[in-house]
Amino acid sequence: MSQFSANDFQELYLQKGQLTQAEAFAWFDLLEIVEMDQMRGRWRGSELPSGHPMDGLLHLTGWYGKEFLDAETVHPLLFEKRNGRLFCVNPGLLPLTLPFQLIPRRIVSPLFRLVSPLIRTGSSKARLRMIGYREKLSASMVYDQKAIIDHF
Repeated sequence: MSQFSANDFQELYLQKGQLTQAEAFAWFDLLEIVEMDQMRGRWRGSELPSGHPMDGLLHLTGWYGKEFLDAETVHPLLFEKRNGRLFCVNPGLLPLTLPFQLIPRRIVSPLFRLVSPLIRTGSSKARLRMIGYREKLSASMVYDQKAIIDHF
């Protein structure tokens, strides 16, 4: 897949509505690295469907994105209420090992609204570091309570 450009993968994604894991990695490998200072601010995210069991769940929960105040103060999960207000969620309280493909999609949104007051936080739950991944050193978000690193 190395004969493709980043724009080719974007076009492929727009046509298919999703990418395979191999296509997503090939696209990632073509992207430029990101310095930590470039991450500062609030970022609106979007899902990249890839066949993962959690595909579509972020959208159903009102996921907004991430916020980087500085290298030590990161809010990895921002969600948007119906009134447009944002709130932070503690990823350490999310059960990421559930069989998500078995959860009826129609109950995800009401269930998340029900539990969201219990999982909200006002404190930072991640850090920003330069980490090597797939032969590139780029800004990466390290979760405090989960063995998860988001590479940018």
